[in-house]
Amino acid sequence: MGVIRVNGLGKAYKSYSSQWSRLAEWLTPFGKPRHHRHWVLQDIHLNVGAGEAVGIIGSNGAGKSTLLKIITGTVRQSCGTVALNGRVAAMLELGMGFHPDFTGRQNVMMGGQLLGLSVSEIQKLMPEIEAFAEIGDYIDQPVRTYSSGMQMRLAFSVATAHRPDILIVDEALSVGDAYFQHKSFDRIRKFRMAGTTLLIVSHDRYAIQTVCDRAILLDSGCIRMEGRPVEVLDYYNAMMAERDHQQIQRVALADGNIATVSGTGEAYITSVRITDQRGQALQSIEVGQLLRLEVRIKARSVLDRVVLGFMITDRLGQCIYGINTHRLEQPIMDMAANEEATFRFDFPARLGKGSYAVALSLSREDSHIDKNYEWRDNALMLHVFNTKQENFVGCNWLDAKVSIERRLPNQSTGDIPA
Repeated sequence: MGVIRVNGLGKAYKSYSSQWSRLAEWLTPFGKPRHHRHWVLQDIHLNVGAGEAVGIIGSNGAGKSTLLKIITGTVRQSCGTVALNGRVAAMLELGMGFHPDFTGRQNVMMGGQLLGLSVSEIQKLMPEIEAFAEIGDYIDQPVRTYSSGMQMRLAFSVATAHRPDILIVDEALSVGDAYFQHKSFDRIRKFRMAGTTLLIVSHDRYAIQTVCDRAILLDSGCIRMEGRPVEVLDYYNAMMAERDHQQIQRVALADGNIATVSGTGEAYITSVRITDQRGQALQSIEVGQLLRLEVRIKARSVLDRVVLGFMITDRLGQCIYGINTHRLEQPIMDMAANEEATFRFDFPARLGKGSYAVALSLSREDSHIDKNYEWRDNALMLHVFNTKQENFVGCNWLDAKVSIERRLPNQSTGDIPA
């Protein structure tokens, strides 16, 4: 079983003021240092148990790829220790280890041996690798003729041809088309069910939330937060909007969940509730029931434009539906200081039974990244049950109708028995 243990890990690169400083330090190894250290990772402690899946998120330059390279042994750490238990397969860079002048088949043979497989094992797995990659006759063409998506298909097929104890994946999967991404994550899920330990870096919220048990947020080379994927991703989104002197708060809700609230505070949400069409507050919701989302806001200062939006997510954090007053072409223009406004969104609850969260965005434009007055995750929870509709599965009730036409052998279409 695959286990990853990282203790006190750090990575620093030497930075010189000029090429002459580098030469002088090389010529006088016992003289005073002529460089300063730039730390890209500091004091990283990480334990990933057997069969566990951990997602690593963070902005560009946070140290995510460097961490994976150190764990897999392609980069050497400056301090700390890394211990791995089990056979490792890694996808760190697109086409890593592929020779552009060799054919795809030849690269499969070389790549498989780098993963510790014998020639006979690779030959036995070759039909499965070809079938999964789905690149057709290109398998016998030089890799330099491949598109980036084709390289990713073949690299992933090789890395996962034999289930590893530990699978480490960087952003490479984001290059592929939607069809192959779904196919790849389906294989990853099957590996997880079979006991493979997973360490993945991705900006894809869906991937982190559906595949991982927990997530780690890297910021400036340090672990800033660790916990449930939904909570870490919510905090990360708020952190990305932290410019413009915004504040981030984490509020514990009555049901035990954590709500992340961020924004400049120039306008803020004073209340939010779900009611029926008569204005009665609801605790539970029937599938298909007509709802009203009522949100009240207040401006602290004069604002030229205000947009309110909401997003409904399922228990994994996947977006089920989202809309705002910008897209509905109903923004508030020229809001005065201390002015209040009430928004009412009416819609049917065409949702599957289960629990859902409602996030709210108060901004200037379509996205809260542009000018975020307030972003509130888990503003309220919806509990949907089904006692009146057919016993369907999934997150959406589509109210499908069916018609059936039967025809016996040698019977014309117009002679269908009742």
